Amino acid sequence: MSDRETLEARWFALTREEMPRVASEREWPVHLDHCFQRILLDNACAQPWRKVIEAPAYRHASDDLLRRAIVLGEAALAGERDLAEMNRHSLALRGKL
Repeated sequence: MSDRETLEARWFALTREEMPRVASEREWPVHLDHCFQRILLDNACAQPWRKVIEAPAYRHASDDLLRRAIVLGEAALAGERDLAEMNRHSLALRGKL
């Protein structure tokens, strides 16, 4: 498996399996994979991800950006980052707060 394939596999395991699995017990404001992806990518980009990445994001994001988004997700899983706060930041970046 290439480095890129490993990154993408980690991205999908994180946002499609691990984060949704713990969402309700942690009372996170989202539970769907695409919501986790939005939050992590917006925070990694410091702006709405669609302004800098063509869809689908996992395919077009740079390795560095995808790594930064994964690090944010792993930090949320570890209790080191507040997912609700990252969601509010994402929504604010999009003008939805």
